[in-house]
Order: sequence, then structure tokens, then C-alpha cells
Amino acid sequence: MGIYFPEVLPENITEVAFLLFTVGFVVIAFLRSANTYKVFNPGPIALVALFLAGYIRVFYATDTHHADHILNYSDSIKYYKAIVIKYAQEKENSWKVEAMVTAVQNERKVWQKQSGKVLLYLSKKAYRNPYQYGDVLLIEGSPKILTEPSNLGEFDYKRFLTFKKIYHQHFLREGDVFLLDHQPPYILIDYSIRARVWADEALKRNVKGVREQAIASALVLGVTDGLDNELLNAYSATGAMHVLAVSGLHVGIIYWLILLILKPLNKTTTGKWLLAVISVTVLWGYAFITGLSPSVLRAVTMFSFVALARPWGQRTNIYNTLAASAFCLLLFEPYLIMSVGFQLSYLAVIGIVYLQPMLYRWWEPDHVLWDRVWQITCVSIAAQVATFSLGLLYFHQFPVYFLFSNLFVIPGSFAVLVLGILVIAVSVVQPLVLVIGFLLEWTIRLLNMGVFSVEGFPYSIIDNVYITTSQCWLLMLTIVAIILLVEFKKFSYALIASGCVIGFSIIQWNHFTQEVDQQKLVVYRVAGHSALDIVDRGQVYFFADSTLVHDREKIRFHIRPTRLLNGVSSIHSGAQQDFAREVGGCRILQWNGITILQLAEKEFTLPDTLEVDYVVVGRNSIKSLKALSSVKFRSLILDSSNSFYFAERILKEAQSFSVGIHSVIHSGAFIAKHSKK
Repeated sequence: MGIYFPEVLPENITEVAFLLFTVGFVVIAFLRSANTYKVFNPGPIALVALFLAGYIRVFYATDTHHADHILNYSDSIKYYKAIVIKYAQEKENSWKVEAMVTAVQNERKVWQKQSGKVLLYLSKKAYRNPYQYGDVLLIEGSPKILTEPSNLGEFDYKRFLTFKKIYHQHFLREGDVFLLDHQPPYILIDYSIRARVWADEALKRNVKGVREQAIASALVLGVTDGLDNELLNAYSATGAMHVLAVSGLHVGIIYWLILLILKPLNKTTTGKWLLAVISVTVLWGYAFITGLSPSVLRAVTMFSFVALARPWGQRTNIYNTLAASAFCLLLFEPYLIMSVGFQLSYLAVIGIVYLQPMLYRWWEPDHVLWDRVWQITCVSIAAQVATFSLGLLYFHQFPVYFLFSNLFVIPGSFAVLVLGILVIAVSVVQPLVLVIGFLLEWTIRLLNMGVFSVEGFPYSIIDNVYITTSQCWLLMLTIVAIILLVEFKKFSYALIASGCVIGFSIIQWNHFTQEVDQQKLVVYRVAGHSALDIVDRGQVYFFADSTLVHDREKIRFHIRPTRLLNGVSSIHSGAQQDFAREVGGCRILQWNGITILQLAEKEFTLPDTLEVDYVVVGRNSIKSLKALSSVKFRSLILDSSNSFYFAERILKEAQSFSVGIHSVIHSGAFIAKHSKK
């Protein structure tokens, strides 16, 4: 509520109410303990106080509520100072660096203290090496506020970064940045990042092959910069994506190894406490080597609570332990609740804790090999069931062969993690590290071979699945109701599951009638490109420049989400359709009673009289609106292949002529529905 409705409860009133409820709870609890007042239970008062405390915590954790945040700075910025607060991430053509603004200079050359995170993008052509954690930079220019997504259904990068408290970005050219000093904000993090770089170099020295090095760095240290799209798609399609980001699985493996090696300590109370201390120390040592990344810290915190709870034996509850770890994490950073990794991690662990024993009891194999296979299968099913709804909501796909792939992916990742840690540990012992590095390399090769083989199976993935957030909640409730129905055999759970399924179906039918069973014209915003879709009830006729047609990544990011929302099942090249014809250097589309004139070249010839519904202009193809004087049209659309200054000029000209116009550069994608014929 604090994140989605931050203005519902005024800050001052909330703080006073929190104080009153807290005092009320303390007074009533004291009277009850003295046996003088037992009429009223103070529990509900405490819960309200906790709720208000959480709401207040979110308010103060939101950087934009601070007066010195750059989002609240009204003057222009000529220069600003910033300090790098994260290790640089390598992209295809640039370095991505997260920095914290410390001061800004306005046009009057007056410096003022300010705060706020900013993402810096440094071109590799101008900056061969990125800036490091703790570097103090003087940057010319002003950081830009992140923009909303321009196409329907497109990933909301602004919202994603807002939950990380980042509101600005800056694309930097050569000469825009000057290194002033090196002052790491936190020495521990500085040494941790250095340890991660050293460990990454140790892995790359002793593992050959680009993909093998990338998998080793990702699986052991959480460094994902070297993973190519083909590799990512293969692991995603087989349900093995979770092994490529250091998380609960990896920390759980290390914790399990500690318990296995130090099992004799479990026999006495003192030994159990010693085991807990050693476990926590080793887990946090591993977190240090991985650079103290958020995903690792989250997992280590969770298992630290589990490790410290074990010595209490029967007096602890695993769900309370998990809740306590989540509470502490959210107390430190409330916005973690919006992290996909946080949500999936806790759901997966809860699913495994609750469902795995229940599933395992269904069959008790006699042979130890089948017992291990059944254990892994039960873990895979439990985690998949628990995260199924969120997987559809966030990733729009479901890996069909996840059970089969996890049979070798989980043991494989276990072997890679252990061998990778050994490579780092004995990196100075040359003969030994060569042998372990060779084993690690071939283990990764076999793992990749298995993943790519499973991806090649027919129907290996069900993709292009679209559900709303409401449907996700209904799906979760359905799954929970079915699990409870199986366990407790109560008819009420069947009614709940049925009601949820009916609600899910109503939303799905409404989406089908409003979005899928429609005919639309969509002109996308893809910077520097022309992109037009004619959507006809699940089929798409795609018109785009040749460069964009072959750019899968841009199509996946900018265009696929809208198609997903529109339930597109087949895509056709629009230029090869009968309703599209080239006339005098321009293209005329006559579809469903609608006529579209598309201009993409400066040399074109128009008929003396032409009546169309839409004119789509691209590549700065007209000098002014006078070039369209012979055309009678309803709307003029400027696509994203035009320059910004051209679009600005035509927009101003259109105002004087009272012409209906839409610039996708300024206003985002153009979408028009048409009646079905």
C-alpha cells in the first residue's frame, strides 16, 4: 500500500496514529500482565501499529520524498558530481554504471548538494574500460528523467528502475566525464567487488571457451555479462534459467554441503550452535566473494535465519523463520517486495518446504538411484507449482520439459558450483587448478549440450502466454485451493477453486473480445526504424525496414509485447500481400475498407487526387505538409524513422493547418481499432 498508494495516509497523521496505537498496546499489555484488565485483547492494536510502521518506513525509504533529491531540483544542471556505487555491467556497445549524485552546478556556476541515483551509459568506442566502484566523476550535462514505455505492453523499464530508486539516466560521449578521485563509500563493498573481479579472472584463466567461461562466471559468481541471447533462450526454454543467477539454489547447495561435511557436530547442543556459526560464516564469506549482490544477500540472509534456527530444534517453525528473514530484508529495503527475484525466491522455498514432503510420500522407491531421482523430481514440481503463476505473468512462457531438464541441470549446477569454488580456492596451485579447471570446463560443456538438446525437443516451450495481474492472483488462489483440497478433502476448497477458474475465464473472455478478436492498425515507436503492424484477429501483416526485420532483439523488446497482448499467433510479411502495392515511390495499403498511404522515400509521385484514411510518413520523406496537398486524409502519422527535429517541425506546421497528426516519437505508438468485416 505504501508503494502503490503513497498519498492515501498523510505523513504527519500516520506518525501520530502509530504513536497512539503503540502506546495503547503497551498500556493494555501491561494491564493484562498485571491481571487488572483482561477484557480487551491488544493483539489487533499491535497489528495496526505494525501496519502504520510499515507505511511510514516505505515513505522514508522513498528517495523522492527527500528535499535534496535531483528529481526535486528545479534549476538547470550544467555539471554534476557523482560517485560510482556498483560494479560496471558490460553491454554489447556500452558500459552501464550506477552512480550516486552528490552535487550539481547550475548555469550560474553555483554548486549545491544533491542526491539521487543515475544510470550512466558509456560508449565502448569512447571508453575502453569502465569506471570502478568508488570513482568520483565530474560529468558535463544534465541526467534525463526516465521515460514511460512507448509501445503497448512494452516492458516498463522506468517502473522497474523506480523500484531500485533510479529515476535518471545519462548517455555519455567522449569528453563528458572527468575522473576526480577514488573514494569508495563502503570499504567492505570495495574489497568485495575486488574479490569478485579476482575470482572471475581465476575462472576465466582456467576455463576455455567463451560460453563455458560465461556459464562458470554466472553460475559461481552471478556475473551474467558474458551470456549471449542464444544461451539465455536455451536455458529459459528448458526451465533451467534459475541456475544462471546466483540465488537460493546455489546458497542452498553450499549450506547442504556444510551440513553434510560437519554432520558429526549435530550430535550435541554445543555442536549444533558451532555448526550454525560456521554455516553463517561460510555463507557470508561466499556472499563476499560474489560482490555482495542483492540476489546473493537475499538468499544468504534467508539461509542464515534457517541455520541459526536449527539449534532451537522443535521450538522453531520453518515458515516463521522464512517470514523473519523476509521481514528483516524488507525492514532494510521495503522496495525489495517488488523485486521479481525476491518474489520467486520466497515462493519457491515455501513451495519446496510445503509440497516436497507431501509429494515424496506418494512413492517411496527401494533403490537409492530412483530415490534421488524422485527427490529431485519432487523438488522441481514443488518449485514449479509455487512459481507457476508468476512465471506466466512475468515471462509469458512455460517450459514443458522442466522435469526432465532439472534431472541433469540441478546435479550439473551442483557440480559446476563445487568445481568453480575449488578452482577459485586453489587458483595459486597451478598443477591442481589445471585439472579442476579441465573438469569444470567439460562439466559445463555437457550441461550446455543437454540444455540445447532439450530445447530442440518438439513443443519444448509454451510461449506467448498473456495473463493479467488479476488472473495471476486467481491462478495462485486456484492452485492453493487445489492443494488444500487434495490434503484435507473438503468440498469448500473445490468451490473456491471453481470460483477462481470462473473468474479467470471471464477475464480471459473479456480480453479475447476486446483485444484479440479485433482488427487494428499499429505504428510502433522503434528509434530510427519504420514499423507497422496490421493485426487481423490473431494474424499480423508486418511492414518494416529491412534492418529492423532482421533485428530479433528490437522486435522482442518493442514489438512482441503488443502482439502478445493482441493474441497474435502468426506473422506474415506485409510487403508480399495482395492488398499492398508500390505506386510512384510510395506504398498504398487497402485493407478491410481502410486505405493507408506509406511514404518512406523523398522521391515519390502522388496521383492528382487521392483519398486515404491514414498517411504514414517516415525517413523525413516530405519537406512540408504542402507535399500532401493532393491527398485527402483523416490522420497523419509520423513514424519513428523520422528525426526528432523533423517531427517537431511538422507538428508545429500541422497546428497551423488544423491537421490531425500523431508523432510516435513524441506520443508513443499509434493504435487504431477497426470494425470487423
